Amino acid sequence: MTTRLLLIADTHVPKRAKRLPDAVLRAVDDADIVIHAGDWVDLATLDLLESRSRVLHGVYGNNDGHELRERLPEIARFTVEQVDVAVVHETGQRQKREERMDVAFPGVDLLVFGHSHIPWDTVAPSGMRLVNPGSPTDRRRQPVCTMMRVTIDERRIDATLVPLA
Repeated sequence: MTTRLLLIADTHVPKRAKRLPDAVLRAVDDADIVIHAGDWVDLATLDLLESRSRVLHGVYGNNDGHELRERLPEIARFTVEQVDVAVVHETGQRQKREERMDVAFPGVDLLVFGHSHIPWDTVAPSGMRLVNPGSPTDRRRQPVCTMMRVTIDERRIDATLVPLA
């Protein structure tokens, strides 16, 4: 069985965008699982994704206030097709990230994170895959805004970065 995940982070609605792009909402509708790696900023985005997602996993970020922190964990952990997944907003500086995350998240197969708005896809020494989908609303120093699609099939993890126009 193949499971389709949509990864987003750092939506910053309504500070960076008034709403989520239509392409993101269509991708939410198509995904089996939606993962948001923090910095939602408003409750309306959480409510919207909860109402449209088959399954939603999310965490709060450094820009998320009290109301979001009451509803979301700092770290989320779950299993998809025998793949152990963890989600956290911030992983620190890029230097030695893979080694630090191996220590912080032993036994995790897929770590989803955000914060930098910079897409990331690497493998730690343990074999853990680390992915950051960038931001669908605030490209910062990137050429375009992004999200990420991941498929998991028999423990195989395939990730595709999706640029948004």
